[in-house]
Amino acid sequence: MPNVKSIFLTKLLIFLSISLQSIHCQADVIDLNKADSLFNARSYKEAMEIYDSNYQSGIYSPAMLLKMAFITEGIGDNERATLYLSKYYDLEPNSQAITKIKSLTGQSTLVGYEVSDGQRFLIFLTEYQDYIVGILSFFLVLSIVTSWITGRKTEKTQTFWPTILLIVLIFLANNFLNGPRTGLITSSPTFIVSKPSAGGELIEMVEPGHRVHIKSSKDIWYEVDWKDKSAYIKKSDVTRM
Repeated sequence: MPNVKSIFLTKLLIFLSISLQSIHCQADVIDLNKADSLFNARSYKEAMEIYDSNYQSGIYSPAMLLKMAFITEGIGDNERATLYLSKYYDLEPNSQAITKIKSLTGQSTLVGYEVSDGQRFLIFLTEYQDYIVGILSFFLVLSIVTSWITGRKTEKTQTFWPTILLIVLIFLANNFLNGPRTGLITSSPTFIVSKPSAGGELIEMVEPGHRVHIKSSKDIWYEVDWKDKSAYIKKSDVTRM
């Protein structure tokens, strides 16, 4: 029979490693509060540095994205402002965001902003990833404590499946919970072609502002969905979201 103390220590180490990640996330929240204070004080450059650092780490909220769009539009960087508004639209879809993106890009119509219920649910999960991991971690520590108490009181064989399942779920949530692979067209003009080569038939020539769902990558090309059909676009013409 496995030593109960050894099993307990192993699970405790796993939990502590997850807890350290949670502490890191709390520090990021403190930084965001500081950035919000700087934004309200109109110290936009300093606020943007903190916002951008968190954005690159995958930590953002609809409010933060709006502030980033406001700052970048203010300095004349319409490309980045469009990127942040497009990301905001995934979290909070509304007509005002689309109208603003059209204004920034000079487009009368936009392609690629339709989001299915499944994609929206996946985006919701990624937005609340930290909370999901936190809840799973809470149940994990309950499982660890329960196993330890039960092991001290009885010599019966214990089942560790709930604990193992929680560890697997936390691992998956931390490493494989990702939103849809979406790209924003940022080059003018951008050529959408039928094959990943210079000899591919031209499907459409478009301006910045449209979005594409990225299916795969090949050399300098992305395979994308364009108006419900497979097509190819150069990586240099797209900014990953």
